[in-house]
Amino acid sequence: MTQITHLNTNQQTELQINALCVFCGSSARGREEHRQAATNLGKLFASKNIRLVYGGGRVGLMGIIADSVMQTGGEVTGIIPGHLEKSEVGHEGISELIVVDSMHLRKELMFQKSDGFVILPGGFGTLDELFEILTWKQLHLHDKPVIIVNINNYWDPLKTLIDHSISEGYAHPSHSKLFTFVDTIEEILPALNQIHEERLPLSAKWI
Repeated sequence: MTQITHLNTNQQTELQINALCVFCGSSARGREEHRQAATNLGKLFASKNIRLVYGGGRVGLMGIIADSVMQTGGEVTGIIPGHLEKSEVGHEGISELIVVDSMHLRKELMFQKSDGFVILPGGFGTLDELFEILTWKQLHLHDKPVIIVNINNYWDPLKTLIDHSISEGYAHPSHSKLFTFVDTIEEILPALNQIHEERLPLSAKWI
């Protein structure tokens, strides 16, 4: 377990990090740098006794990070809907594999079992998970940290899209505080240590 303490002139709070949820791609066709980042993240989690919570797959970056955690002596909880588990993409070599009835329940359980979220490169599914967790945070359903790892500038187009949404008036400038971008795996834990979650007024959703 990693205990992160936030200090300021007014208060001291502690962010307990026992488990982090990782959203990432199920494809292995991406860059070698992305696969290496997933391996390094798995080693980092295991070294810090942080449980990996993820989508339960054995393929792509999902499988790489789960294998890395397990091979380094860490613990992994995978959550996968039955229709994907039946397609033989469920990872049976992890600490715990939970099979659920729907994609919706999968995301709900990943949320419940995690103290924060780390986003690696991925496709539609990763974007779906990211935007849902950001929307929940925007609506004050949680205050958990969200770290987007911009490996090799993969998420630069996402930055541009968010800035465009803000400039067009469909998102509030304060919404940029809902998440943190970092460039490397090594920056994740220091970024968590620096995050002070500020609850934004719900009225900010509509400007």
